[in-house]
Amino acid sequence: MKTDEAPTREHVRAPQHFTARVRADGADGWPVQADRYRLVINRACPWAHRVVLARTLLGLDPAVQLALTDPVRELVAGDHHWVFSEETGSPGGIDPVLGIHALREAYLAAEPDYTGRVTVPALVDIPSGKLVSNDFDQLLVDFATEWRAEHRPGAPDLYPAGLREEIEAVSQEMHTDLNDGVYRAGFAPSQESYERAVTRLFAYLDRLEQRLTDRRYLVGDRLTVADLRLWPTLIRFDAVYHGLFKCNARRIKDYPALWAYTRDLYQTPGFAETVDFDQIKRHYYYGMTGINPTRIVPTGPDLGELGGAHGRELLGPRSSVSTVGA
Repeated sequence: MKTDEAPTREHVRAPQHFTARVRADGADGWPVQADRYRLVINRACPWAHRVVLARTLLGLDPAVQLALTDPVRELVAGDHHWVFSEETGSPGGIDPVLGIHALREAYLAAEPDYTGRVTVPALVDIPSGKLVSNDFDQLLVDFATEWRAEHRPGAPDLYPAGLREEIEAVSQEMHTDLNDGVYRAGFAPSQESYERAVTRLFAYLDRLEQRLTDRRYLVGDRLTVADLRLWPTLIRFDAVYHGLFKCNARRIKDYPALWAYTRDLYQTPGFAETVDFDQIKRHYYYGMTGINPTRIVPTGPDLGELGGAHGRELLGPRSSVSTVGA
């Protein structure tokens, strides 16, 4: 199901099609090389958000170029696509580096007969203009591991070897019940499927509240990719999922630990600058006409409290992410 259309069947997230990896040893034919790749994202997309967070926290800004698409997808060749626009820094709607208007062109450069979905994030090889990967989870992990030679001095270890098993176990449940769970609720084709999805979603949030009551981070005593998989969903929840996706049993603000955790990370260097609530709300409320045909974008919620005291320092020291670039 395309997210611009009214739901007609249960939401099922298709696996990513382009899964080549950029590795330190170039084993997949794509070697780690500074300034060779362009990471295409949209500020509204939570799956892209986790990857751009890693890029920022690890200081990969000089090594991996960043391109932004317009928050509202454009109808191209009968489907809605991510496109470049003046608003997001592309004169004439053409990306100044890749020379394309629609991200779809990089997909077709890699596979001319491709007819599947076009998603962000997308890592594109600049010399050839070909898409390398749209596998958001592997991009996140590889930024944390394969790109170590390009990390800034003192960059955090977001995927420590001793915590990987727990990180993946926690992340798998999170993906099913929360990250993708909000979409199963929002795009439910029936009352029954909606209630099933939203019940499972809030049962998970209740468990997550308990987990984060006595620990500052999701796994271990430091920031990891598990937090980068969780936080983009939490930061969008009250602004989008609570209203548009009908996930309105409770707000994140109604969970003391989750709301404090959300504020804590928002105030951590490298997080707030990756958030654009205007683009987030326009993408969802204006762009998803299947579930919001009026295209009315709400003025709220008031997000000023994100800068308020959170008290999480009582649970342990902040994970070291100092000297993070913009």
